[in-house]
Amino acid sequence: MVDIPSVGQMRSVTQPTAVTARAGAEHWTGTLYMRRISPYVTRLLLPTRITPNGVTALMILAGAGAAVALLWPGLGGALLAVLLTQTQMLLDCSDGELARWRRDYSSTGVFLDKVGHYTAEGLLPLALGIRADGGVTSIDGWTTLGAILAMLVLFNKSLNDMVHVARARSGLTPLPDQAEVGAPRRRRIRSLRSLARFVPFHRAYHSIEFSLLVLLAAVVDAALGDGLAATRLLLVALLAGAVVTVAGHVTAILTSSKLR
Repeated sequence: MVDIPSVGQMRSVTQPTAVTARAGAEHWTGTLYMRRISPYVTRLLLPTRITPNGVTALMILAGAGAAVALLWPGLGGALLAVLLTQTQMLLDCSDGELARWRRDYSSTGVFLDKVGHYTAEGLLPLALGIRADGGVTSIDGWTTLGAILAMLVLFNKSLNDMVHVARARSGLTPLPDQAEVGAPRRRRIRSLRSLARFVPFHRAYHSIEFSLLVLLAAVVDAALGDGLAATRLLLVALLAGAVVTVAGHVTAILTSSKLR
């Protein structure tokens, strides 16, 4: 019989400060409640034969499922998408915890984790575009805008990976996981970047925030009884914000120490 540790025994191994205190390591849901719930899920997984990579595969399915859920019109699809993105985040916590407890690390796990986030954050904008058009049977111009938004979101997300590739190919050491490394050297740009902390619209493209915004738009549409006006307005606002986010991200990278 497998000896199952208590949640308290697990925490020091599965949630070390070296992991949770890294710059940008934790989504706000992780700090607020996910890391309180995930050890219980991880504990349930310990006696099973599922691998950390298997949990990551479930995370990928949850994220992709959230995008599919948005194709279901009305509040029902939006609510299901929120539930699935929350599940995605929960599994994203548990796969790493399971790997740390079993000491079962692999580059495959890192790769699959990337696949999961790119899949969810790329498909959700496309699904929003289809939703704004009225569904898969009425695909038109709004779907095109959703596809453009998806492209911008994925491009912005890939910029951080481009930095790591550029450093590796230039023979530089791996980038330290410290917030100050990403701070622009020019004072004006640094000040503008600081303002983003007060209006963090760039966070809207993460799967959690994205699904919550779509749910809010669905609630407004249902309350107004005016078709898809709020959903379409959200898509336009996210598209405009994505252009600003990409431009700001590229500028921040080029004026920081990330490529030095």
